[in-house]
Amino acid sequence: MLGKSGRAMLEALSAGATDPAALAALARGKLQPKQAELQRALRGVVGAHQQLLLAAQLRHLAYLKEEIECLSAEIVERQRPLEDALARLQTIPGVGRRTAEVLLAEVGPDMSRFPTAGQLASWAGLCPGQNESAGKRKSGRTRKGCVWLREALTEAARAASRTRRTYLAAQYHRLAARRGAKRAAVAVAHTILVIAHHILAKGTVYQELGANYCDERHTTAVVQHAVARISRLGFEVTLTPKVA
Repeated sequence: MLGKSGRAMLEALSAGATDPAALAALARGKLQPKQAELQRALRGVVGAHQQLLLAAQLRHLAYLKEEIECLSAEIVERQRPLEDALARLQTIPGVGRRTAEVLLAEVGPDMSRFPTAGQLASWAGLCPGQNESAGKRKSGRTRKGCVWLREALTEAARAASRTRRTYLAAQYHRLAARRGAKRAAVAVAHTILVIAHHILAKGTVYQELGANYCDERHTTAVVQHAVARISRLGFEVTLTPKVA
């Protein structure tokens, strides 16, 4: 998005201004201390035809901005009856207003059409595909599903991965270490959609499980995995229960 400083300089150029120092002086905020660099960048020749095209592009940008504002206002108005659902969805880490709007626009607030969270995830294309032959699983790719919802939830998953001490962040980093960042993002997006299904179906809000939830739930498996890794490094491990 074009900032105020950039727009002011472009408007001055389209109006015929050519003095690099005067153009650089229009900079505001973080650009102000960079007068020397701006003057070097703005030194050149802008002909009449370039001024004409630049003015046309600026008018087009202004038109697009106005249209976006108009459509955004219409979206807000149409989703006014869904404010409660939007607010509850935003209690999920990584889910902001826009993601919640996309989710409700694509799925709707009524979960009766998706009796289970698994059916919703399958429809959205966030369930691993099944491709088995002779007992061997060949592929775990997801189906295409709803592209807009998938993209929004994947972005939400990446945002959730940057949150502190949350279950979703822990899930992302645990999976990313074994399966890579892209697959981890899809897996967390699936989890977010499952959570959203429960929130919409039950009229509740997100309940944080904590970053250690999986470790605490599968203590034996976690301990065995850690012992096996240490043993492979050539150490003998002896476990002693901690005295409370």
